[in-house]
Amino acid sequence: MKELLQVIVAGLVENPDAIEIVEDAPNEEGVVVYHLHVAPEDTGRVIGKQGRIAKAIRVIMRAGAAKNSNKVAVEID
Repeated sequence: MKELLQVIVAGLVENPDAIEIVEDAPNEEGVVVYHLHVAPEDTGRVIGKQGRIAKAIRVIMRAGAAKNSNKVAVEID
């Protein structure tokens, strides 16, 4: 799942070398949280107008996780 997030975000940003993804251990509900850090100038590209791109990224990640019976959340820091 981490690789999927990496590929999605790399296509959006201008500086793909600055992408940093931190994966938390599953919490008591079984949800794995991915913390996404990008270069400050790329933050707007990842969030999008009114958060539409961020929402789309979260939907894709949840769909990919559901295929493996997992639960994920993506936080953009």
